[in-house]
Amino acid sequence: MYYYHEKVDKILIINLSNYGEEYIKQKFIICLTGMPGAGKSTVAEAIRGEGFILINMGDCIRMEANRKNLELNDKNLGILMLNLRKQHGPGAIAQLVINQINEKYYDSSFDKFIIDGIRSIHEIELLKKIGIVKILAIHGSILTRFRHLKNRSRLDAPSSLEDCLIRDKRELSVGVSEAIAFADEMISNNEITIDQLKKKAKSIAKKWISSLSG
Repeated sequence: MYYYHEKVDKILIINLSNYGEEYIKQKFIICLTGMPGAGKSTVAEAIRGEGFILINMGDCIRMEANRKNLELNDKNLGILMLNLRKQHGPGAIAQLVINQINEKYYDSSFDKFIIDGIRSIHEIELLKKIGIVKILAIHGSILTRFRHLKNRSRLDAPSSLEDCLIRDKRELSVGVSEAIAFADEMISNNEITIDQLKKKAKSIAKKWISSLSG
């Protein structure tokens, strides 16, 4: 796997084959994907309430931006995301997630993880090396998603619908549409309440957990 060194701007490679079959069987990972503003964060928080550890891939990028003293705006974070993938491969962000899981939870009793912000099949394939993976996609129309992004009031939120479309194109360029297409389940977040969205997400998570223990 890849691991960021704090003092040098490079990635160290660790052999994922060191993790045996029993270790992989102990980890259940829900990969959450969808276009920006679809409602992934709401779903992630709901599923975390079912005993999952939540790891946000966007937070991994923001942490790296902080390390590089970059302003946390959409342009800088987008460029950084693309550069990481260009320099270290399409699974670079997933490698940071894997490192976090292994550093914090390798010897712990935590065995269920929800990864918010999957953008490509390459990331999913890497995560399959350390656990059993299911993909949950969240769908929302462009207007619904733009409203969600504006309401979040985050520094990297798009200021206009045009900015939202630019962000969409960037996400599509790294393969998010393929990740969505391969989803095991999909939830449409158009014209439903937050409570309904959370209820649907929890139901899917519980179904998957039941199928693993059955």
